[in-house]
Amino acid sequence: MSLISRVPALAPFKVSSFRFQWPADLLASWAFEMEGVILGWFVLVSTGSVLALAVFGSLQFLGTLISPLFGMAGDRIGNRNLLCLMRASYAVMAGLLMLLFVTDLAAPVPVFVLATLMGLVRPSDITLRNLLVGETMPTDYLMRAMGVSRTTADSARIVGALSGAGLVAALGSGLAYVVVCATYLVSLALTLNVGVRRLRVMGDQAAPVTPLKALGQAFAYVWSTPDMRALMLLAFLVNFAAYPLVGSLLAYVAKEVYGLDQTGLGWLIACFAGGALTGSVAISMHGPRIRAGRTMLVCAILWFCLNLAFSWIEVALWGEIVLFVAGLVQSFCMIPMAVLLLRVADPAFRGRVMGVRMLVVYGMAIGLLLSGPLVEHVGFALTGSIFSLVGIVFTLLIGVTWRRQLWYRSAAANDR
Repeated sequence: MSLISRVPALAPFKVSSFRFQWPADLLASWAFEMEGVILGWFVLVSTGSVLALAVFGSLQFLGTLISPLFGMAGDRIGNRNLLCLMRASYAVMAGLLMLLFVTDLAAPVPVFVLATLMGLVRPSDITLRNLLVGETMPTDYLMRAMGVSRTTADSARIVGALSGAGLVAALGSGLAYVVVCATYLVSLALTLNVGVRRLRVMGDQAAPVTPLKALGQAFAYVWSTPDMRALMLLAFLVNFAAYPLVGSLLAYVAKEVYGLDQTGLGWLIACFAGGALTGSVAISMHGPRIRAGRTMLVCAILWFCLNLAFSWIEVALWGEIVLFVAGLVQSFCMIPMAVLLLRVADPAFRGRVMGVRMLVVYGMAIGLLLSGPLVEHVGFALTGSIFSLVGIVFTLLIGVTWRRQLWYRSAAANDR
């Protein structure tokens, strides 16, 4: 505790709930990344199709279509309780996949089916994490807390990617999934100790509204709030045009462009995640000095520019360097965006707003479904260039259209 008092970046750990939530989120994120490497490589090798890989990647985000319902469920039964149920389901699905690999029954069809079921739940995990941070963290700790919280996902892409590849190489997919299951179970045990304080919102009203009406209210609230609308559009854009190139398609880049094996793929993922982790740590240390709106817009454009350069690189070492810088810039785009959403949203609508935020993550699935066929027909370089240029143009349009809310120094989004 004396170390926490001396280091400003560790201030969020003064909150008891966060001391349980952070390691729980960390372990869940590690398991996500280990699964992603194990299954992504299995699909690519067993089918030999980048289109199948893109479809598989898009299935991981199927749940974004129903994520507003998770936000409303969290409002009703408590976000901690809902997150515990979700993490229990991860362990069950991982156990089924473990049985398939141990018994040599693993095939693309059952893997796709289980991935679809997992994809219905897992995308909302980050929503529930952010909501719990927003509920339990004092306002003056919020930017630091979001930076520290983001390190769970960023470090997981390093540890999870490298350990996933290493475990499969050393133990085989079946025993690797034993580790994945154990990781999920420990995460669940820690999540049970997270704070349960929640706001009196939709579920506590005398006459609760129907889920469909509540969803309509969430969309109306987002659309009627200019800065909220701009944030949602930008979130959709980066998920559609930026993340596919540094996400599921990295398996294709590793195998077909750089001629690497599964371990090489792990290193590519780890380089992007290492940059993201560096950015998250920097924000946790210097977050209060950041003008969130301006930082988010500038770094979104820089991220698309780096993706454009990455699309044409054919040397693995240079690709890893660009990925590291892209990951760093990505953190300075996405963390301020998450903080602004929590800061702007009315507490009574916060769960539903974050559910809508996760809904726009489906832009990544759309981007993957479009980029897969494009890569097969015109190659990765041209596909990456098209997506990156689209991202740059529309980020500039968002910045110009909502400059009063996001760019002007006097805007609330740029308060320090």
